[in-house]
Amino acid sequence: MQHETKATLKRGARAITQSAVIAAVYTLLTVCIAPISSGLVQCRLSEALCVLPYFTPLAVPGLFIGCLLSNILMGNPMMDIVLGSFATLLAALATYLVSLRVRGRAATVLAPLPAVLFNALIVGYVLRFVYFESVPYLACVLYVGLGQMIACYGAGIPLFLMADKYKHKLFPKG
Repeated sequence: MQHETKATLKRGARAITQSAVIAAVYTLLTVCIAPISSGLVQCRLSEALCVLPYFTPLAVPGLFIGCLLSNILMGNPMMDIVLGSFATLLAALATYLVSLRVRGRAATVLAPLPAVLFNALIVGYVLRFVYFESVPYLACVLYVGLGQMIACYGAGIPLFLMADKYKHKLFPKG
């Protein structure tokens, strides 16, 4: 019984640590390059981490918390904090769902896609109605989508390939 309790505690501590590290890396990447992490034309390189739920569901809370902290630390308005973080949460959940269905080369292409789509649509909405009222919604969506493509495919695919190669060391089961 005592051995089972220790094993359970060890797994719980590993899970919390893994989520916390992902949140910290996301926050650090976003805040350190803040000038390009927000605005109408933005490229939030931390969004490349949105491929990680493909390998572990523990990345989902880490990404959400990292985005939430980043938006708070950068002093964003409440609507941006809530909806922007929600977009990353939805993208992370969708990427995890991709992991349940897709393998091989298709996974490399599909894992970054939810972050591009959810952020383009939701953050594009926030930008249009909170910051840039004179810019058409479609233009906001395209600007955010382009930045997300650069982050999620340009940086996300190399991260995906590295994580896939070392997944048994990075994301051990049990």
